Amino acid sequence: MTVGLEHFLVVAALLFGIGFYTVVTRKNAVAILMGVEIILNAANLNFVAFSRYAWGGTPAALAGQVIPVFVIMIAAAEAAVGLAIVLAIFSNWRTIDTGVTTSLRD
Repeated sequence: MTVGLEHFLVVAALLFGIGFYTVVTRKNAVAILMGVEIILNAANLNFVAFSRYAWGGTPAALAGQVIPVFVIMIAAAEAAVGLAIVLAIFSNWRTIDTGVTTSLRD
């Protein structure tokens, strides 16, 4: 059995589904950030899989390998900013439950 593009797409779809479910259902801010990271990893998997199976050895395949590096860098910056926000919320409310921080809407 060979691993083809459709196998990678199924795994990426499962990752995206798990990440989306995590973002929608969790009230913990750290868990929501983890869900966003899983969604970004699903997108990275799609980039790499398409660069491997759709473009093969062409120069366009390099873009499919380089874009995930930038996505990982953006995800790291997002995690740093997100955790800084979580720490600021925790210092004010002594919880990271997103239901408690609804006073930010006012």
